[in-house]
Amino acid sequence: MRKISICISVALLALACNMIYAKGAKKVKVPQGVSVVYYCKNITPENILRLYEAMNVNLEGKVGVKVHFGEDGNINYLNPELIQPLVRKMNATLVETNVLYVGKRRYTESHIKLAKEHGFTFAPIDILDAEGETAYPVEGLKHYTKVKTGSHFADYDAYIVYSHFKGHGSAGFGGAIKNISMGFASPGGKMAMHASAIPATRNTQSCVKCNRCVEQCPADAITITDNGPVIDSAKCLGCAKCIAECALRIFTPKQTKLASEVFLERLVEYAKGFVEQKPMVYITVMQNISKTCDCSAKAPAPFMCDLGAVSSTDLVAVEKACYDIATAQYGKDPFLDVNGVSGMHQIDYAAQLGMGNKKYVLIDIETGEQIDVNKLFK
Repeated sequence: MRKISICISVALLALACNMIYAKGAKKVKVPQGVSVVYYCKNITPENILRLYEAMNVNLEGKVGVKVHFGEDGNINYLNPELIQPLVRKMNATLVETNVLYVGKRRYTESHIKLAKEHGFTFAPIDILDAEGETAYPVEGLKHYTKVKTGSHFADYDAYIVYSHFKGHGSAGFGGAIKNISMGFASPGGKMAMHASAIPATRNTQSCVKCNRCVEQCPADAITITDNGPVIDSAKCLGCAKCIAECALRIFTPKQTKLASEVFLERLVEYAKGFVEQKPMVYITVMQNISKTCDCSAKAPAPFMCDLGAVSSTDLVAVEKACYDIATAQYGKDPFLDVNGVSGMHQIDYAAQLGMGNKKYVLIDIETGEQIDVNKLFK
């Protein structure tokens, strides 16, 4: 019943947003069954706040703003100053999860330190899996029966999903859907999307038998033998803790070659598991658009100009708007061109799962008028 009530409340939120705008603006009549996406061309802190206010939502209680702090060495992540007025207005907490691979963003302490080095110093920071993970059951999906996130995920009453729209080697592009799925997933959840749920081992002969992996494994699934560590697949939870604990990097995600559509469906299903738990609204910034994501330490220079920013209470609509705007500016699917993967399947599949609406109107927050995406760059 709780999941149903949350889904209904989010749907009513989106409907109310459409009705309120149609009533107040008078310049645009929003057809029934069509979602509203708000747009600004100039990407400024003031306009990011206006994008939120345009949705006319009232997020009550403890609010988390889901961000990406940028990988160590990455220079394409969004300038933290853009989100500062909104975060302060909402008295919100910046939230993230630790990553799967070994690095500064794999460990809570160094992750927070890096975030502050990158300028995220104006609000509290909460790494959601700092004290372990929790799982939520999901039903009726092809790939999962549960999704894993940090145990702190439940501490928040609502989330603002603040996303950077850019390329991604495996997904074509990464936007709000990926920011929710990979972004809220614990390392074990990230492994479940990227590869197998059970880590692989390599160079086991280099094991020095420190027993750290054994001591830290919550499932008692690891045994140290004369040939190094062995994982009991019947016990393994797929939490990926051993990957982080081994200084010699003997444990690694088991690489599984996935069809691109399967990976995109995994992203969408994980996102669905999270949006069913908490009310969420979406702000996405189309800036510094390179072919790779903000997890790349040496991301290439942007290959497109800055396109503006959007907001919506509809996840599918905000994602589709970004894709359409990028395609209109580039002249064809930019991500299929540079990454060999369109990424459009994640939008189609999310709509198929009832996560939002591909039909939308784009409203300029400065003029209140409807915008034709195809005329934005003419």
